[in-house]
Amino acid sequence: MFSIVQKRRWYYLFSALLIIPGLIVIAYSMVSTGRIFRMSIDFEGGSIYELKFNGPGATEANIRSVFSEYGDSNPLIQQLGDADQYRWSVRTEFHNEQDTRSIRERLAALAPLDQDASRVENVSALIGQEVTQAAALAVVVAAIIITGFIVLAFRQVPDAWRYGICAIAAMIHDVLIVSAAMSLCGILFGWEVDALFLTAVLLVVGFSVQDTIVLFDRIRENIPKYLGETYETIVNRSILETIHRSLTTQINVFFVIIAILLFGGESIKQFVFILFVGLLTGSYSSIFIAVPLLVSWEKGEIPFVGRGTRTAEAASG
Repeated sequence: MFSIVQKRRWYYLFSALLIIPGLIVIAYSMVSTGRIFRMSIDFEGGSIYELKFNGPGATEANIRSVFSEYGDSNPLIQQLGDADQYRWSVRTEFHNEQDTRSIRERLAALAPLDQDASRVENVSALIGQEVTQAAALAVVVAAIIITGFIVLAFRQVPDAWRYGICAIAAMIHDVLIVSAAMSLCGILFGWEVDALFLTAVLLVVGFSVQDTIVLFDRIRENIPKYLGETYETIVNRSILETIHRSLTTQINVFFVIIAILLFGGESIKQFVFILFVGLLTGSYSSIFIAVPLLVSWEKGEIPFVGRGTRTAEAASG
């Protein structure tokens, strides 16, 4: 029987070669910008003006001068599309409704505004903080529920709580890689974390844990069926019995995501790319991190933790 878990140290090394440089990227982002990610208006709060002028007249300099009148010393101003489209995006500090109306009037004096194609989005800093707290809470609650569910479902398996911890370890592995990828894209391409990024992370967490539970469930079924075999052999058998189904499902998902990434709109490409990275690492971690960790734990290879119940029983027998 081809052994997958026997090469587990190589899988750990490969993951370390991804995670350690990722942590360096995150540390660099923290040092250079003060944050792990470039944060969008969803989290920082502020105002975004998407402006469409009906003709020339508005330049970066005179747009900046309008906002400087309202205390914005350094608004982020970007021209969208070709120069003859007269489209601009301006990100500033939060403005109340009265200031927003005044700013739009001043901008319209530069060149007529296309009212249908122009819009303003205001998000207060308080809302941004609430979104950040809710996102962190969602991940923590998900981890607790996942661990509790696995312990309950696997209660007849020796050391059932270990399955929950290994699933969470694989989930953290995926979140770290996704976070590093987003931090790197923020440095290289100016990508900002928004609500869609959180959606992608939660989808990755759900996908990774679901795939891990499928493998764990086959291990649970095989333990009483193959009592004479070592735990490593049972785990390896369980992977081989389920890997074809997992890979078939995952490959189909990847094809769809790649198609959306290549042919979808610009507004969702960032979300789709992060989702692709997350699902890729989630597929890897389920087979090559979560399950091998169980074997390493059972064989006493993880420092500062005890060996498995099955191993202890075999030794006493």
